[in-house]
Amino acid sequence: MLKWIGRIIAALIVIAAVVFFGVLPGIVEKGQNPVVAHAPYPVSPEAQALHDRLVIGDLHADSLMWNRDLLKRGDRGQVDIPRLHEGNVAVQVFTTVTKSPAGQNYEHNSAEARDNITLLAVAELWPAKSWFDLTERGLYMADRLNGYAEKAPDQVRVIRSVSDLDAVLAARAEGAEVIGGILGAEGGHVLEGEIANLDRIYDAGFRLMGLTHFFDNALGGSLHGEEDHGLTDFGRAVVEGMVEKHMVIDLAHASPQMARDVLAMTDGPVIVSHSGIHSHCPVKRNFPDDLMREIAATGGVIGIGYWQDVTCDASPQGIAKTIEAAIDVVGVDHVALGSDFDGAVETEFDTSELATLTQAMLDQGLSETEITAVMGDNMMRVLRQVLPQ
Repeated sequence: MLKWIGRIIAALIVIAAVVFFGVLPGIVEKGQNPVVAHAPYPVSPEAQALHDRLVIGDLHADSLMWNRDLLKRGDRGQVDIPRLHEGNVAVQVFTTVTKSPAGQNYEHNSAEARDNITLLAVAELWPAKSWFDLTERGLYMADRLNGYAEKAPDQVRVIRSVSDLDAVLAARAEGAEVIGGILGAEGGHVLEGEIANLDRIYDAGFRLMGLTHFFDNALGGSLHGEEDHGLTDFGRAVVEGMVEKHMVIDLAHASPQMARDVLAMTDGPVIVSHSGIHSHCPVKRNFPDDLMREIAATGGVIGIGYWQDVTCDASPQGIAKTIEAAIDVVGVDHVALGSDFDGAVETEFDTSELATLTQAMLDQGLSETEITAVMGDNMMRVLRQVLPQ
């Protein structure tokens, strides 16, 4: 009898493990990154022809966090390499999320809150050394992108320099379907408070970093933290190091004071990778317009997101209206795309359907020159200015 009880318990443990490690992560992702069910969006031959000519870039997607092979077309989430091909995306920034507080919200979060990514790391069977080390989490996700590039260099290459960027764009101009991937970090807590870790992530391929995410960290204050703290001494050292290494500084999620501190100590372009425009959608998540204009004055860009909380209308037409509002606020040379795909947001299309945004911008009355700038040319200009040669 005891033998049978033992076998039943063992079987239940196996079943529980299969569900926890094999099934649950996919269920969680489907719930976190849904695409609203919709009929196919109409795209005119004119819009499709324009879309096919564009060099398209996206400043923010969190796809490396989820447990699926991005070389295969998925049935969940919003981004993978095949869908990037279908959407004619040339360059995608793949950001690494290393910590996320329980109860995450746009108003107020504590750095001491329980971390959601720890459970995800265990459930998705990330290397054990990454379970309680944020730098190791970032490096693990970097290894995933680098591994895709090694396995399928005809499909994806990791961009570390201007010459890498130019090579990807030249290959695409000759008919190749290769995607350029840029590694980014969503929050400087990936450094674990150690400046030496900036070298480690740079050597792994990171070329973009947001300074904070949803909570205050060793670099300074978050837009969603407990106070409007500016840069700490450590944060200033990190910014100086990023400038020296020719890394893109991302002010998304930074407190306004931190953003102004960065602007006061840098001369080159900085960005807000995924956001909206406050005068168009007046929420805390969107910086005030005057601060956005200061950021644009560096030569940088504002990446427009695709979700309700920053656009106040996540339909393709709503995003096109947000882009038009951004052009009115900061000028056409300083607006880009920053989807936040796979970042625990609901969207009304995935990256394979990006031609519908081109259609929506045409319908909104934007010119081909404006659309070309926003869809990728502005992002490419900033990358060429900032990345190492």
